[in-house]
Amino acid sequence: MHAVGFEVGGGPETLRAVELPVPEPGPGEILVRVAYAGVNHGGHRPRPGGPGAPGGISVPGLEVSGEVAALGPGVTGLTVGEPVAAYLPDGGGYAQYALAPARFAFPLDGISLRDGGGAALVLTTAYGVLTGAARLAPGDSVLVHEAAGGVGGAAALIARALGAAAVYGTVGSAGEAEHARRFGYDAVHLREGFASALPEVDVVLDPVGGATRLAGLGLLTPFGRLAVYGEPGRLPDLTLPAEPLWKRNRSLCGYDIADLARRAPDLVRAHALSAFALLAAGTISLDITAELPLSSAEEAHAALRAGHAPGKTLLRVR
Repeated sequence: MHAVGFEVGGGPETLRAVELPVPEPGPGEILVRVAYAGVNHGGHRPRPGGPGAPGGISVPGLEVSGEVAALGPGVTGLTVGEPVAAYLPDGGGYAQYALAPARFAFPLDGISLRDGGGAALVLTTAYGVLTGAARLAPGDSVLVHEAAGGVGGAAALIARALGAAAVYGTVGSAGEAEHARRFGYDAVHLREGFASALPEVDVVLDPVGGATRLAGLGLLTPFGRLAVYGEPGRLPDLTLPAEPLWKRNRSLCGYDIADLARRAPDLVRAHALSAFALLAAGTISLDITAELPLSSAEEAHAALRAGHAPGKTLLRVR
């Protein structure tokens, strides 16, 4: 089968076309004939010996859509030929066929394969960071950093759907601000100096880190929550003393889907199904801004790394 993979960690330039055998699903797994694969910041990581990756080749891709091609032993509730979206905790999505845990495969009832290709990781993360980590309640106010990104835009729409009273966003450029406004933010600000332009908020979603994280902590209401997720900022971690959190009645929390997939997989599935229900009902939408062939994976990752890819980029596999 055709795939895109890499042998050593590094930048997008390490990605190359490879030919690999079609993997076989094991117990609790399904084989997906991939239609679309989502491009994500965390998707290009060394995973030597991962699914369908002989010879030390890693295949990126953490979310896909397609049709069920085969069922592994013990899998029930899915049928061959059924359209699904799937979260792939071990990668493998940049290929014609990919293995997925059956519990992380979600039927696409009323959802297109194109939308499904960018949904399993993005929507699950957006829903999970809001409801699981930040414990969003109706009437809360929310600040979303990386407001023009795939998770950021989805989080703004989901927050509204769950009853947020106000949703604010920050971005890195004027062009991103223009893009982000389509998600119905009450206001979108440039990240530089954002804290002076905003009131206190109940929830901050922060994948940026650094000075932005410190400023966000300073905006929290009593019992406000700053939820850390993702890694677009790639800034050094902060060392934070506990006393300022205690003395100001503030909380710092985190969301990592890979950890939940290992330790609480049923919670990941519940978050995904809730988010997919909102998508199927038309309450939220996916901001797909680019669709490239699988052979352009290097180009897609280079644009993402450079910050030139607002919204969601898909790789068209079939």
